[in-house]
Amino acid sequence: MCPSRLVLEHVTSRWGVLVLAALLERSYRFSELRRTIGGVSEKMLAQTLQTLERDGFVHRDAKPVIPPRVDYSLTPLGTEAAEQVWALARWTERQVDAVQAAREAYDEARA
Repeated sequence: MCPSRLVLEHVTSRWGVLVLAALLERSYRFSELRRTIGGVSEKMLAQTLQTLERDGFVHRDAKPVIPPRVDYSLTPLGTEAAEQVWALARWTERQVDAVQAAREAYDEARA
């Protein structure tokens, strides 16, 4: 498997896209990020953040305080990836009607 495919899979995964998009706005604490994204389990968000951190897209800043505080933000590489993925997401949103029409035409032709 080509290494770029794995990176592409990470940034375009369901939760990867949403994490990158949210972090484009600002840095978040874990619980804030989970609420902002909505629908993601704690385990899946943790795995997604860890994967994106390992790939160099997300910076994890753990502060040595009680209670522990961990903030997540984008690295410069992460910002670039997030901008690309977010542009694709916005394009997709603009094309929903065209895609729906194409699906209906396809289904009608197959019926």
